[in-house]
Amino acid sequence: MSIDKTEELVLNMGPQHPSMHGLFRMIVHLEGETVTEIEPKIGYLHRGIEKLAESRTYTQFIPYTDRLDYLASPHNNWAYVQTVEKLMGVEIPERAEYLRVIFGELARIASHQVMIASTALDIAGWTAWGYAFRDRERILDMYEMTAGSRLTVNCMRIGGMSAEPPAEFWPALESFLDDTPEMLEEYYGIFFGNEIAQGRLKNVGIMPKELAENLSITGPVLRASGVQYDVRKAYPYSIYDRFDFDVPVRYGCDSYDRTIIRMDEIKESVKIIRQAIRDIPEGPIMAKVPKVIKPPVGEVYHRVENPKGELGFYIVSDGSTKPARVRIRPGTFVNLQMLPIVAKGWKIQDVVAIFATLDAVLGEVDK
Repeated sequence: MSIDKTEELVLNMGPQHPSMHGLFRMIVHLEGETVTEIEPKIGYLHRGIEKLAESRTYTQFIPYTDRLDYLASPHNNWAYVQTVEKLMGVEIPERAEYLRVIFGELARIASHQVMIASTALDIAGWTAWGYAFRDRERILDMYEMTAGSRLTVNCMRIGGMSAEPPAEFWPALESFLDDTPEMLEEYYGIFFGNEIAQGRLKNVGIMPKELAENLSITGPVLRASGVQYDVRKAYPYSIYDRFDFDVPVRYGCDSYDRTIIRMDEIKESVKIIRQAIRDIPEGPIMAKVPKVIKPPVGEVYHRVENPKGELGFYIVSDGSTKPARVRIRPGTFVNLQMLPIVAKGWKIQDVVAIFATLDAVLGEVDK
């Protein structure tokens, strides 16, 4: 046997939370510490949520959507209720549209803060982890003011919003937006500018543009590989065509760019929220919809730009109070395809970093 060859080691990673972001498992084949093959194993959190949708009324299913990407639950609400509204031809009040945008972009910021924090933690950056989680608490406070919950917010309804934000919501929101530039400076100083973090992430896990496109990758992971695709711009929904914002793109195609692009996106979300606050009109927050929702016979697909990527709902209606078929297209599930390809040839500790940059939430992977 050659002295530079070692016996293959097959290592089981997961399904436990540290470094695996939930109930994800992968079988890693190693030669020394070098990865030769990865076999992803999913399904440990499978709850049959699409079949649950078919056994609930259209309204009853809304809280279940929060449990998909539970770090950005308003986006799941939004994608689902907009799909039903599209099927029914419902137009929601202007104020509700603006509130949806505000809550959606707050959810994007909060989700990206968790991503930055968990990536730092996965490569042993304990201090950096605390900063982003500290700031995210302020968004959760605003959720709680309006909806009474902090994680599974369940703030949207078919036809509008569940509640009007209380008076104290608006100064809290303005204060958070004012403090965001300082927050981002701290994230850079404690994490992104750290030479250890850069050594662990830069030029690690390269995913070329062509590979990202061929795998149908979406979201920040795609944009960090040089593709300027964002559903909010490519297929504008709600009132996004009224806002002036950029789609951040990075061209390094590595783990560092897949992480720091979230900082770029937080800045754009702040711009959108400020414009929404400036332009939000007075008025009702719910359209006049029937108490019993019975969309006409037909089918519809609708997608939104979730913080993880493109989130789509496909609904088939048979004219009853329950959908005949529901199919969910989650961004993380599709993005996970890149892991066995991109991580091959890297060290085992690099695989942890590469996986972290996917920002996986297994609630929407397994469904």
